[in-house]
Amino acid sequence: MKMSVVPAQVTTVEDRIAGSLGLSQLLLFAAPIFGGSALYVILPPYFKGATYKAAVIGVVTLLCCLLAIRLKGKLILFWLLTLAQYCARPRYYVYDKRSLHARNDYAVKPAVEEADEPIMTEHVRKKLSLSTAELVKLQELLINPAANLRLETRKGDLYVHITKVKQEI
Repeated sequence: MKMSVVPAQVTTVEDRIAGSLGLSQLLLFAAPIFGGSALYVILPPYFKGATYKAAVIGVVTLLCCLLAIRLKGKLILFWLLTLAQYCARPRYYVYDKRSLHARNDYAVKPAVEEADEPIMTEHVRKKLSLSTAELVKLQELLINPAANLRLETRKGDLYVHITKVKQEI
């Protein structure tokens, strides 16, 4: 099956039925005929003429004829509908990202019941397995500016860089 793109200009053209009159214009011209005959039957005196019936039918006919006029390729009826939609819109748009409109409802998982007192985990410090003499040498090394001590952290780990220093004997 062959598919092709149809331009928007082709789809929006209104078919002309009689001369330059389109279907919507003909319906607007025919509406007073059917509406007037319905008013003639429904309003009292039934199936008899009255001046107020003729006035109402005349006003409806005049209104439908005015709505069928084209301005800039569009009927006045459609201009009025567009204007009514514009006037009916909200004057200000207030954005609220906390609004629940058009959001999906997800099932809420039941919360796990916690114990009365939360369990506190204490950080246990590892004891150094260095002798006192080694600790003294380490402290002297840290104080020495020639050692060029650097501390770096990478992904939560601590890296210590020390430049080799000649020991005095």
